[in-house]
Amino acid sequence: MRRPDPPVTEREPRRARPSDALALTAVYLRSFRAALPHVRLAHSDDDIADWMLAVVIGERETWVVEEADEPIAFLILDAPAADGPSALDHLYVSPERRGRGIGDRLVELAKSERPLGLELWTFQANALARRFYARHGFVEVELTDGAGNEEREPDARLVWLPPAM
Repeated sequence: MRRPDPPVTEREPRRARPSDALALTAVYLRSFRAALPHVRLAHSDDDIADWMLAVVIGERETWVVEEADEPIAFLILDAPAADGPSALDHLYVSPERRGRGIGDRLVELAKSERPLGLELWTFQANALARRFYARHGFVEVELTDGAGNEEREPDARLVWLPPAM
């Protein structure tokens, strides 16, 4: 009798490599479209793939979680701010991998990498993301009509600050 294969588990987050660009683009597109099917992407899939390689991997601090050697989630952090919150630019988990604690691990990584605080923007329509970040101590500090983002979609700015010592 053949034993079943052990379950595949995620690896610890690692820094992104140029070879991850296409897989991260696929994660981004699947996740965005699953969470916000009514929101129009401001760029073509090809433009997003170019941005992923040149900017996200080339210029930003990007962390990847893999499963079976395939990226399934990623986190993008801007450079550390000298005196306050830094930007958590993007956090995406493949839709079929949600609910397994991967996003939780990435938020904890972001907090440890940017201990002075984090801020991010999400669309107001993304109730799932807003609840997720609220569970992690982020507070909504600003709501806009979307005039400042490329999608022209109402958004919310959220901030996490470390507990006072």
